[in-house]
Amino acid sequence: MSLFPIFLKLQGRSCLVVGAGRIGEPKIQSLVAAGAKVRVVAPLATAQVADWAEAGALRWEQREFRSTDLEGVFLVIAATASPEVNAAVFQEAQARHILCNAVDDPEHCDFYYPAVVQRGDLQVAISTAGHSPALAQRLRRELEEQFGPEYEAWVEQLGTIRQQLFASNMDPEERRRLLHELASQEAFQRSLENRVIARGGNA
Repeated sequence: MSLFPIFLKLQGRSCLVVGAGRIGEPKIQSLVAAGAKVRVVAPLATAQVADWAEAGALRWEQREFRSTDLEGVFLVIAATASPEVNAAVFQEAQARHILCNAVDDPEHCDFYYPAVVQRGDLQVAISTAGHSPALAQRLRRELEEQFGPEYEAWVEQLGTIRQQLFASNMDPEERRRLLHELASQEAFQRSLENRVIARGGNA
């Protein structure tokens, strides 16, 4: 099956996670980091999830899952240790046309979590459609070496320049050519050299 790659804006959207143990915790964390309005349903939770709830980062309802929990939800993560519960969550979500991911159960997923290399606003996502998360993780490690932390500042710089160029009266074709030139490997190397020189001058 061919997958459609997409990056979602979850700021303020209602997201449900069923399960708050070691399986659910990283999924909860990723949703909170994305700015989602997170609700967790689980009889028990890790200390970290409980702390997030106490701090107001999410809402934790300490009980078993009910089908009505899906009302008004944008997407749901089934992250319990019970395959039966996860399958039930998926089936209820399907009936309501809600996107669902049952962790480590590709057959009960509308989408998969990729392995992600993140450098600020630069994100490189890797998916094997659930066939081999281990391979995705290996490729992520390799890409982390290729795209170091210095890419974060460079991407911000490119974004600032892009906004300035679009605010000017430059010819669209010339602007396009310049943007591609600025994003080249040669331009990246020059940016690194300029930062090294600037640091030396401030030493």
